[in-house]
Amino acid sequence: MRGSFRTIVSVLVTAAMVVVVAPANAQTYPAKPVRIISDSAPGSAVDVTVRIVAEGLGKLWGQQVVTANHPGAGGAISARVASEAAPDGYTFYMPALSVFLPSPGRAANLPLMVPRDFIPVGFATLQPMFIGASAKLGITSLADLIARAKKQPGELSYAVTGVGRLTHLTGELLQMRAGIKLLMVPYSGGPNHALADVIGGRVPLVIEGYAGLASGFQGGGLKALATGAGKRLPDFPDLPAVAETLPGFNAVGWQVLVAPVGTPAAIVDKVSADLRTVMSQKEVQAILAKRGSYAQPMTAAQTLAFIHAEQKQWDPVFKQLKFDKK
Repeated sequence: MRGSFRTIVSVLVTAAMVVVVAPANAQTYPAKPVRIISDSAPGSAVDVTVRIVAEGLGKLWGQQVVTANHPGAGGAISARVASEAAPDGYTFYMPALSVFLPSPGRAANLPLMVPRDFIPVGFATLQPMFIGASAKLGITSLADLIARAKKQPGELSYAVTGVGRLTHLTGELLQMRAGIKLLMVPYSGGPNHALADVIGGRVPLVIEGYAGLASGFQGGGLKALATGAGKRLPDFPDLPAVAETLPGFNAVGWQVLVAPVGTPAAIVDKVSADLRTVMSQKEVQAILAKRGSYAQPMTAAQTLAFIHAEQKQWDPVFKQLKFDKK
């Protein structure tokens, strides 16, 4: 009887310790550097956002937050690396939206589905696509581009940072809506190589987030023709939206933070709250806006709902483009 009593006491003490220790672990988190995996090459609009988020969280936590770039295979490489990471709260994943969407030639582990493949943590930014033309091309508006493309079907090429990514999808949607034919030229090393070729006149057009094209716009070698946002952006009031020429056109990227399945809920909740704090900071919002990105703080539940809504919204577009879902 005495032994049974001791056993019961031992179990109760252990349970009490678990209850006490679990919150303490979340409260003292992070106790070591945190890693955020990106599916994009250094210098891309997606990569820039990841680094801004990492810096903001690092300052908030007083702990190092490092970024790890794993571009290639349409996001499949980074998704595998992130999913295989220990679910201990020290590895997160912030890819481009394209890994959540179906596209041609996708690897078996894509598109990602949440919460099946990853746990949603929070929302970072919206990133409207920008259409730019080499200054050597002599085109100064989207209307001019469409007119030229109709006269020269299949002759004008446009640079994108990867097949199946939003840069590519934006170009496909533009062709479909405008009734034109362009030649897609994919680059796997981020926008820097593509930008050099466009400024040099070797490729006349480029589609990318503003961060990847800013130096070309500012230097005069690249002419901004339009933004893929549904309306003009407050920080670029003189730049028309594609929707002004092609009503209803909308091509906006987004980035969310997700965690490997099995990551403790207490840590996910803390990181989600801290991410909202960072994305609500005016200085962070100002930095992002200058790069054509717009902070959108969301809870984990709101992020999950947003992803599902976007997947539903893009599905008919893929069907029109004859991109079979995998």
